[in-house]
Amino acid sequence: MNIRAKDCAVRCMMLESFLALGAAVASIQFQPMFTATERQAVHDYWAQPGRYEVVPPKDFAKVGLWQVRLTVAGSTWLWTFNRARGVAMKPTSDITGKEERDKAWDTWIGSKFDHDRWQAGQVATAANALVGSKPSTVDTSVPQSEPPMPGPMPEDMVTFVQQPYTSMVNGVPTQNPAPGNPPAFAEAVVPMEHLVTFDDGTELVYQDNVKMRARYPYYRFDQGVMAAGKRVSSLPAKELDVLLKLAGVTQSEARVMKAVSILEGGFDSVNTYDTGYVSVGFIQFASLKDGAGSLGKVLLDFKTQDPAGFQSYFRKFGLDVTPQGSLVALDWQTGYEAQGPEANRRIIEDKRLIAVFQRAGLKSSSFNASQIRTAKSQYYPGEDVIDIGFLGVSQTGKVSQFIKSEAGMATLMDRKVNTGSFGPLVTILQKIALEKNLRSFDDFAKYERQIVTELKYRKDYLADKTLSQPK
Repeated sequence: MNIRAKDCAVRCMMLESFLALGAAVASIQFQPMFTATERQAVHDYWAQPGRYEVVPPKDFAKVGLWQVRLTVAGSTWLWTFNRARGVAMKPTSDITGKEERDKAWDTWIGSKFDHDRWQAGQVATAANALVGSKPSTVDTSVPQSEPPMPGPMPEDMVTFVQQPYTSMVNGVPTQNPAPGNPPAFAEAVVPMEHLVTFDDGTELVYQDNVKMRARYPYYRFDQGVMAAGKRVSSLPAKELDVLLKLAGVTQSEARVMKAVSILEGGFDSVNTYDTGYVSVGFIQFASLKDGAGSLGKVLLDFKTQDPAGFQSYFRKFGLDVTPQGSLVALDWQTGYEAQGPEANRRIIEDKRLIAVFQRAGLKSSSFNASQIRTAKSQYYPGEDVIDIGFLGVSQTGKVSQFIKSEAGMATLMDRKVNTGSFGPLVTILQKIALEKNLRSFDDFAKYERQIVTELKYRKDYLADKTLSQPK
């Protein structure tokens, strides 16, 4: 064999190895969760007449067929703009800047919001007149007379929105695209109702284009829906106690969780319109942009603890979870299997699938126990490891080594649920260690009341007589 032939042979072998490696990697990246038989069964279930229907909302005669809504683009721009200028945001209220510069910018944004909503209202009124759907009530969030035009942005705001900004991502400075020119903040839409009916008679109804307040910065999917569900706190005490026991939560842990009001939402609550992507359950376990998140953990726990129940409540309808905790969603018509971010999109678009989650929250004790277990592992502070790094030396210990009371646990849990951290805990421990010359984490237990007093956040759990107190 000549040199050229040898070279060709080597190249061919390398190409074959490369292709084989690529195929192997592809097979690792995607492992089908449903067999052909299972995909056919899911298709046959949802193809039955009466399973799914889309109709105009029942109250359209009152509110009009065409209605004014916040735009996804406008909400996204507002989030980006506020993040770029370092203004904190909350889902429950409008937050504006405190600097003089920010006040001028917010005044301009408010004018644009008002004028955009008025323009969208004019479109909705004209469209309703064309279809003979004049509303009998007035949407008070829409100006009835034309507000002043906002005019050009303040000059410094024009410059600001054209500049990229830096934010910290996992402790690393990261450059982000500029907010850019603000889009329209309002539009006229026709919300539609989606009716899903299961073979056990369960009927669930959703409406897309969910109505948000004008300056809500977390709205991302106009095809998203929501259902508040039945509050856990309204369940009979015996029924809740059974679920807590099924979840492996002790009576002491349950008292702490109740005191912090973590058991307030609905097991059957669902939401697919905001930055959580697919959010389900009493603390809105979310899949987030990767299609996994805490919701994936809930599903994985349910699948592990009760495989038969998971099959009955999820896989039967085309939903699953990978061993890594990524959501899986079938397109029931084509059999295409979406995982992770694609599964997010599938669930948001196909209301049948979010209805599967809500039905499980309504009917499955095992699914609800998985929610409670996941909430405990995510927020209950007892097993959290604290590193005080005292005098440059790493000193670690668990919260349960020095927090012995329910009031103390509730104080730390309240901070963790609402802020994602324990606030000044490390600083407090360092100060006590220095003042008292402590040598062990266990010794901090002697000063539990002092620690809890200094950690008080929203509520004084030391005054809660339903909880055990520090000695």
